[in-house]
Amino acid sequence: MRSRYSAHVMQLRDYLLATWHPRTRPLDVMFEPGLRWLGLQVKRHVVLDDTHALVEFVARSKLGGRAHRLHETSRFERVDGHWLYVDGDLPGA
Repeated sequence: MRSRYSAHVMQLRDYLLATWHPRTRPLDVMFEPGLRWLGLQVKRHVVLDDTHALVEFVARSKLGGRAHRLHETSRFERVDGHWLYVDGDLPGA
């Protein structure tokens, strides 16, 4: 999770796509012009079994003078020894 957050901060498109599960991977990743990432807090990490895990996090950002929070519980799956992002749920969504 931390490496994917850092990839968003540094706009590393190839890394984000490489760490996204092929079942849910988009064709491309777009970055919001002017978006500044301010921090990441990993709230919990749950290993469900050898190949599945959950990570709940809050990522803070700022765009156009307004602060934003992304609170998500992400699902990861281990494929060929690498943890890949599958998808995530937003609380209350």
